[in-house]
Amino acid sequence: MSPVLNGGSYVFVLDERSGDHDGAEDAIVTVAEPEGRTLVLPRERAESLGLPYGFVASWITLQVHSALDAVGLTAAVAAALTRAGISANVVAGYFHDHLFVPEERRDDAMSVLAELSARAVATAERSGTRDRA
Repeated sequence: MSPVLNGGSYVFVLDERSGDHDGAEDAIVTVAEPEGRTLVLPRERAESLGLPYGFVASWITLQVHSALDAVGLTAAVAAALTRAGISANVVAGYFHDHLFVPEERRDDAMSVLAELSARAVATAERSGTRDRA
């Protein structure tokens, strides 16, 4: 797993409007809920559309291709971030998992993820050595 910090600031907004200027074309994530449509947008785009937001996030992509039905990756990442007191909104894409963490904790989150990745590599290497023994 190689975490990659994407540039920019991202916000979660509720878009109750419809029309050709709704901002959905710029959304990183779109979730349709009974109460309305949630968009994750670059902060500048939300501001230009006049959409209110609260949570300002940094976007981290986990560069590992995991099956959508794989067990464990999300739990391990969530547990590591929780131990560090970092909240995360996790979105599974077709190829990668994506994390939205508080912007002011992005560097801390990247450090936690780098440590988690290093531990996973070390464990895999030890397992490979034991398998050959």
